Amino acid sequence: MKKSTCCFVAVAAWLAMTVARGAPPVEAYGRLPGVERVQLSPSGARYAFIATIGEKRRLGVLSFDGKPLFSSEVGDAKIRDLTWADDAHLLVTLSSPTAEPLLSIGAFEAAEMIEFGMDGKSFPIFQSAPNIARLVAGYYGSTHLDGHVYGYFGGITYAGARMTEQYRLTHTYPDIYRVDLDSGQTTLEAEASHNDRGWVVGRDGSILAHSEYDESDGKWRLRPGKGYSKPLIEKISPIHNIGLLGLGRGPGTVLVLDQTGDPDVFEEISVADGKAEELTIHGYVEDYLFDPDNGYLIGTDVDQEPHAFFFDRKLQARYNGARKALPGYEVELVSFSHDLARMIVKTDGNDDSGTYWLVDIATGKADPLGYSYPEIHRSDVGPTSWIKYKAADGLDIEGVLTLPPGRKPEKLPLVMLPHGGPIDVRDRVGFDWWAQAYAAAGYAVFQPNYRGSSGYGTEFRQAGYGQWGRKMQTDLSDGVAALVAQGLIDPKRVCIVGGSYGGYAALAGVTLQNGIYRCAVSVAGPSDMQSFFGWQIEKHGYTPGGATRYWRAVTGADKEGDVAMRSISPALLADHADAPILLIHGKDDTVVPIEQSEEMAAALKKAKKAVDFVVMPGEDHWLSHEATRVAMLKAAVAFVKEHNPAD
Repeated sequence: MKKSTCCFVAVAAWLAMTVARGAPPVEAYGRLPGVERVQLSPSGARYAFIATIGEKRRLGVLSFDGKPLFSSEVGDAKIRDLTWADDAHLLVTLSSPTAEPLLSIGAFEAAEMIEFGMDGKSFPIFQSAPNIARLVAGYYGSTHLDGHVYGYFGGITYAGARMTEQYRLTHTYPDIYRVDLDSGQTTLEAEASHNDRGWVVGRDGSILAHSEYDESDGKWRLRPGKGYSKPLIEKISPIHNIGLLGLGRGPGTVLVLDQTGDPDVFEEISVADGKAEELTIHGYVEDYLFDPDNGYLIGTDVDQEPHAFFFDRKLQARYNGARKALPGYEVELVSFSHDLARMIVKTDGNDDSGTYWLVDIATGKADPLGYSYPEIHRSDVGPTSWIKYKAADGLDIEGVLTLPPGRKPEKLPLVMLPHGGPIDVRDRVGFDWWAQAYAAAGYAVFQPNYRGSSGYGTEFRQAGYGQWGRKMQTDLSDGVAALVAQGLIDPKRVCIVGGSYGGYAALAGVTLQNGIYRCAVSVAGPSDMQSFFGWQIEKHGYTPGGATRYWRAVTGADKEGDVAMRSISPALLADHADAPILLIHGKDDTVVPIEQSEEMAAALKKAKKAVDFVVMPGEDHWLSHEATRVAMLKAAVAFVKEHNPAD
């Protein structure tokens, strides 16, 4: 295969790369991607994407040969996903804090889906059903039946009529509805119970199987169809780590992931007789690859080369050919047509801040169609590489080191940037906008995959349980020591920055630990584990079940009681803080409430410690809005520069 200059005039006009000269400002790293969410239709005849065109973000659809088919301004809407039901129906997933008053389970980010027809018609899913809450709780695929295209969605049902406000909430778990994607007509397919958690819809539109999880006793069951006949599988899963993933490789089968033991087990279950076949998977699975036409499992996206593995050798050969056309870069398979005749792949790393490519097997071409960060040129990208080291207890750990472009890798100032999660999440080599912003300012950046991170096996993941604020924390400082030993960084010029759990780790780095970091920046990090845990139970209605057991296991409270939570709470150790702290938090955060940062700020002020607090109005946990995302990055980089100058 060969690379070629993008030959599509429409693509070049819509997705042109900025050619401004000079080093990019910090805002360039904080802006939302110039193009994202690129998705091929099942036939490969067209593709959809979100792009910034001028000053406006738009949803666009182009034919494969570059002809514009659809365009709509999306403004500041938080678009989470684009999914083709078929070539004529595009489903757009958005989210916002819920406005459903009857769902009295505290604030949460609710998903809504809008159907955009290529005939110009569009409507929100459940618009024609006044007895269903204005949110979508799961999408379970589509079918073609009797000349109609139907989508299957989870919906929370009201009794009565919403239009007259004479309604009441019967339950907060989703039933399954069939929606005609041309007319919007909605039909109830299956009623759920409080134990129903997963559904698989067959190609004929019937409910093939469903899973249940009993919060009280931790039992997970797989049942055929939509009724309550004898379970095909019944297992004990104390923290609910068994999942029904979708269709198997062929008719009458479903895919189940069991993470209760070591190693993880992928099983294809026959719904007819319950027979299970364990699938051999190469590496840690990051995504599951399903045929966009029929929904059957065709492969997996994993953490090792060549990243995507297909059961069909023909498909594997086509994918390998696409990778060979783009040597020297990290390559991600983003989207593909039936039979992988056409693919969307994304490259980054080295001197690439993120490029989307349109691959056509028939012509042997890979054409660039858009850029994630068009203001950030090749010379602006800091090189990234893996660094391996041992934790104090001998555990092997690796992390991603990003170096400032053009600087000699000796005794550099460091920004420690631990990922969120914390369990079953990881950082990888490639372009990371947070890390690259600090690298552009002259800092080395280290992102360690501490114990509990994904990609290193079940034992490594489970090693994180009970180590919140303990060995997961010292894994970070052990990484600092390893970089010092290699002569890469200056041990007297280190700050710690992070979001979510990474924000917690930043606070813990200057309270639970001392003498390591010159400053700390926490973006939406929890600070008082006991109150945070209590907030989840109170606001989200968690019963003493899987979610509660999970949090107690992660924090160590299942073994040591609530004293474990108090001992790892930075807000309760504010008088130990030995470096200036910057707190940044979105006002509309429904994952970690802003009260966690407010409590930390109050505790630090009471202890007469240096603290700044930036509140981001209207922002959520994921920094979804460009204005506040840029404001966060500018404030954080300026704070690090002030307390840990790069020069």
